[in-house]
Amino acid sequence: IERFDPLDENTETLLSHDGSDVRGIYGTVKQSPNEHQKESVKGFTFAEVGCIRTRNSKVTCCHFSSDGKFLASSGHDKKVVLWNMDTLQTVSSPGEHKLVITDLRFRANSTQLATASVDKSVRIWDAANPSYCVQAYNGHSSPVMSLDFHPRKTELFCFCDNDNEIHYWNLNLFSCMRMSKGGMAQVRFQPRLGHFLAAASDKVVSIFDVETDRQILTFQGHSKIVNYICWDVNGDYLASVSHDLVKLWSVATGECIQELSSGGNQFHSCVFHPSYSTLLVIGGISSLELWNMAENKSMTIPAHE
Repeated sequence: IERFDPLDENTETLLSHDGSDVRGIYGTVKQSPNEHQKESVKGFTFAEVGCIRTRNSKVTCCHFSSDGKFLASSGHDKKVVLWNMDTLQTVSSPGEHKLVITDLRFRANSTQLATASVDKSVRIWDAANPSYCVQAYNGHSSPVMSLDFHPRKTELFCFCDNDNEIHYWNLNLFSCMRMSKGGMAQVRFQPRLGHFLAAASDKVVSIFDVETDRQILTFQGHSKIVNYICWDVNGDYLASVSHDLVKLWSVATGECIQELSSGGNQFHSCVFHPSYSTLLVIGGISSLELWNMAENKSMTIPAHE
């Protein structure tokens, strides 16, 4: 694996790709003492556009609405902070959760979102009017660790808990449809089609058929606990993140096709670029790692204090 210093004037070489010019993905990173770095090549810019500070509370999760108009974040302050991306103004929900919020996700093509919490509850909110909770499920027996909405069957969502259980819920009836085992850290439906559900538990990632609930694939190879998973935009590949490693898996073959070591950093999360499927952005400690998987090159960018 090649690593590039963000201050190196030659970091554009990170984007070389088999004769095609993909330098528009991102370019040379420059850093000044007073500003976060900004990079721009051929009209594409990668730069910080704003910052929300929530006193001393840790942020554990965030998610954009389908139309990109809202960014929601949550964490140790037990509230949902909603960021209007047009005005860059924020509004917070009331603190109805009693303990840390572990995950939040927007419903597809909707302003509604759901939050999961260590307080053993799931709550539904509306970003258009976040002053109150729309629905609440408080009767669970274990801390709820993650949840997700189905991309097409928008009445369907699921959550996983600290007992390694996955619960499928009908949002219209607000009742549990079925339960299975195999998810603890995170659950994510396959984008667009939603044929599969990916679930992380301990050092293993499982792929389930949503209709039959049958486990069709098991991804193993991490030596540390997998704490984050992410699909590419087409649902053909899945990235799994542990503190020391990111692995890229093919759903078609069930094989790990690439991996990137943290190199002494700690990885916590990742997301695929929506237009450049070979670019993975990985969240680390006070930094972002940009990984060009086509060339197996990466670049570290300081991002948080």
